[in-house]
Order: sequence, then C-alpha cells, then structure tokens
Amino acid sequence: MKVVIVGAGSVGSSIARELLAHKHEIMLIDLKPEVIGRSGLRGARWLVGDACELSTLQEAKLEGADVVVSATGDDKVNLVVSLLAKTEFGVGRTVGRVNNPKNDWMFNDSWGVDVAVNTPQLMTALVEEAVEIGDLVRLLTLQTGVSSLVEFTVPHDSHIIGSTVGGIEWPDDATLVAILRDHAPITPSRDDVIDGGDELFFVTTIVAEDGLRALLSPTAADHGSADVKEEFSDQSDDDGFDG
Repeated sequence: MKVVIVGAGSVGSSIARELLAHKHEIMLIDLKPEVIGRSGLRGARWLVGDACELSTLQEAKLEGADVVVSATGDDKVNLVVSLLAKTEFGVGRTVGRVNNPKNDWMFNDSWGVDVAVNTPQLMTALVEEAVEIGDLVRLLTLQTGVSSLVEFTVPHDSHIIGSTVGGIEWPDDATLVAILRDHAPITPSRDDVIDGGDELFFVTTIVAEDGLRALLSPTAADHGSADVKEEFSDQSDDDGFDG
C-alpha cells in the first residue's frame, strides 16, 4: 500500500515508522529539509515542499496514493491537504490530524477527511477506557457526525457473558468488528462466546450509540430478569388449579 504522510514531525514520523515496519511504501512531505537527516526512517521517500501547493502534490504523484495522512501541527494545513487529495487527485482514503478540538467539526467529508484523529479526544478516551470498565468509550469519529469506532470492556459480572455473538440482538447500525481477548485480536463469528474481560470493538452510527450503551449496561439484565419473572407469573396464573 502506498501512503503519503504530510508532516514529518513526531506524529508523522511515528506513523511512518510503524507503516514501514509493516512493509508499506511511504513518502513523507515536509517543508523543512533538516527533518530528513534526524528522522532515522530507512526506506521512506522524501519530498521537501509545501503540501498546500498543487505543484508539490503533483510532484509527489498523489494520484497513485492509496492513503494520504495529514499529520502536521496546523489544522488549516491538514484540512487543505485532505481536500486537495480528494478533489484534485481522487485519493481513496484520507486521514486528518485534529490539533485543536474546537476544529473537530470541520474534519468531515466536506473537507475531504474520511477519518479524523483528534489526539486529545483519543487520549481522553483511552484514559476513560482504563478507569471505566463497563462503559462504552468512543475511540475515533469516522466521517465526523456519521459514525464512530467504540470500545466496550466486558465486566466479569456482565449479563452478556456466556452469550454468543449471534445470540445477542445488537442495535441496527452497530456492527461488532473485533474482539480483543488476552491481547489477541479475534474476528467475531456468530458462534463466538462473550467472556469477561473481552474488549469489544464496534463500528456504529453515533445515533445508534445510545442503543448499544443501553444494551450493554447492567440495567439491561435487570429488565430482562423482570420480564422473565412476569412471564412466569402469568403462566402460573393460567395453569392454576381450581380448588
């Protein structure tokens, strides 16, 4: 996969290093020529220039990129690069770094951004994940305002433990895409059984998050038990003996 990363600072370099380790073809674009020498990124191609200029992106042959990552520390640059990548070069996938959370609302498909990575929001989510086991945590917003990637760590007393993936009526527009168990990722099938400590990852519309949260909450089990008791009571009345 060919990935073009705009911005070779600490964030862009870290992304490039990971992708190079997975054998992807990487090009980095940055205004500062000195970043090439200090980066330590072997195997990456470099282009020194202003990525907001069409001529720079043309020189990078952006039309051949599978993914463009805008990882600079300037939100305006990240938006402009994403928009140009989509509208001028037809890039299939763009990822934009959000530096100021107040600008998050602009990082959507109107500006050519497919995935917005809000670093402060992501760090907050990871902290919440660590201290709030049993809560639904939003990790990323995909196509801002439309869908998201959320995570749920199953408490060891959860009512869904022992249920199969196919036996749970998940809300519409919420899809279980991965289970992380004992640090190993599992592609979920209908027959997989939920266990305590499992980390469940869903792609869901933001509207459907509330339904997913309600399904996974401890009170959902209480309502289910009450329904069973009521049904059993009704059956007892119907089957009672006349004395």
